[in-house]
Amino acid sequence: MGWLAWFLAQRLFKAAVILFCIVLINFTLIRAAPGDPASVMAGEAGAADPEYVERLRERFGLNEPLPQQMATYVAAVFQGDLGFSYRENQPVSSLIMERLPATLLLTVTAFVFALAMGVLLGTLAAMNVGRWSDTAITTLALISYATPLFWLGLMLILLFSVQLGWLPSFGFESIGREGIGLARVLDVGRHLILPVLTLGLFYMAVYTRLTRSSILEVHQMDFVKTARSKGVSERNVMTHHILRNAILPVITFAGFQAGHLIGGSILVETVFAWPGIGRLAFNALLQRDYQVLLGVFVVTSILVLLFNIVTDLIYTLVDPRIEVK
Repeated sequence: MGWLAWFLAQRLFKAAVILFCIVLINFTLIRAAPGDPASVMAGEAGAADPEYVERLRERFGLNEPLPQQMATYVAAVFQGDLGFSYRENQPVSSLIMERLPATLLLTVTAFVFALAMGVLLGTLAAMNVGRWSDTAITTLALISYATPLFWLGLMLILLFSVQLGWLPSFGFESIGREGIGLARVLDVGRHLILPVLTLGLFYMAVYTRLTRSSILEVHQMDFVKTARSKGVSERNVMTHHILRNAILPVITFAGFQAGHLIGGSILVETVFAWPGIGRLAFNALLQRDYQVLLGVFVVTSILVLLFNIVTDLIYTLVDPRIEVK
């Protein structure tokens, strides 16, 4: 287990350096955006006189020089303090932790769905290359890849919610639903289906095409021909020789895109009124709530870095010949 501790120590150190750079860049970009949060707050309060605006700027530290604001913010982030939301009047970490479980539920479910279906369909297409099933799967993947997320979400709502009435069109659960029993789990599951399909179909198309091309490439390699010449069954050739090697590029790409799912969830959460950090970030952008927006960026960046570390570890489980360094 010594190599694992060394690997984690290296990756965590690199992740901390990358996170530091991300925090600096995000802070600079957000502060460069037009709009003054103090003016927005004053306008909402109906008292936009210069003295009131200046008092708000002083209260939230917006009157300090930009380098000092940056240094204060970076130091606070690495102490676990993401700041205070002047719009919601509560700590940013509390806001994010309230919304994060819903986003993780959506993105993890969509990721598992996309990866499982993508590998399955890609394998079926590669095993039946040139046949009608291969054409049907590749056509489905192409359509799913080319369809905008917001349009697909709206069409699914029109079909399954408005026309057929099978599934709810928005929200996390039915209004008035309480408790944690099976009924509530099923209710949340029904609300989850359409957002997961909307977010997962795009990535499913990517994994389908990547799995198909990777299998076809590995299929022609010498070690596969050698296994067949030794009398190994076609099923074992596919599972132990072809698929095990062809899945490596898929894992690499999946680990890279796992963090992107959170970015894609902003559109999906907006369309389906899903109470996650995607909608929180969108509302914070409209309200010029910089602290909340920066907090969401920090949390999503940490999740992306963790996904990359987990991907490297999964590599060694799929193919022990690969050494982590």
